Parts: sequence; structure tokens; C-alpha cells
Amino acid sequence: MVFYGEYTVSITEGGRVVIPKRIRENLKGDTCVLTKGFDACLAGYDKDDWERRANELLSVSLLEKEHIEKKRLVFSGAHYVGIDEQGRFVIPKGLLEFVGTSTDKMVIIGVGDRFEIWNASRWKEYSGEMKL
Repeated sequence: MVFYGEYTVSITEGGRVVIPKRIRENLKGDTCVLTKGFDACLAGYDKDDWERRANELLSVSLLEKEHIEKKRLVFSGAHYVGIDEQGRFVIPKGLLEFVGTSTDKMVIIGVGDRFEIWNASRWKEYSGEMKL
């Protein structure tokens, strides 16, 4: 399973988004997991992959501040999200606030082991700054 590509999608006032087919093909079943990303974005995972990764993160030492902070960020923002037959899901309100929705467009990108959801203007700014 490898997520790839960059897709501009519309978002409704209620936070409903259609997952692009190339992203959806890598998700098993009708549930995925969304959480806060490490930049100004959301991270999306296949449910089974998320549960495997979550278990790995749980086994990390609680004595290291860096790991505690990562756990707080990742687990506090995590939501299991149902996907309907048309490939749509609703981004929970708290996650919408985290990513910011100043327009009716979002960008979904594949990042190999996960997909990310960005506010379109933030993605344009971020990707314009990247140097390969």
C-alpha cells in the first residue's frame, strides 16, 4: 500500500470531502483514521495500518519527553472516520479547526505510508518553499 499523488478537492460547509480514487484504493474497508499531522495538515491512515502503528507507539518509553509530546499530538487528534459508498467522509470539527478552512478547497496528497489533507493555500505556500 503506497499513497501517492496530489489532488485538489472541494470541501462542503459541514466538512465533507470526497477521497480521490487513487487514495481510496489503498484503504481497506469503509473506515480510515485521521489525526493531526506534524505540520499544518491532517494525516490519514488505513485503519489496520493505524492500529499497528499505534501499538508500536504505545511501546515507546514514557520517560522521554519527545515521545510523550508525539503521543499527545497523535492520539488526541485521532478519529475513526466512516467512508460512504461515494467515497466521502466528514472531517471532525476539531481537525477542521487544526488544518484551517479559509476556502472551499483542500489538497489531499499521498505521502507513501499515509495521505495528508492540507488547506489549499497552506499547501501552495509549503510546496513552493520545498527544495528537492
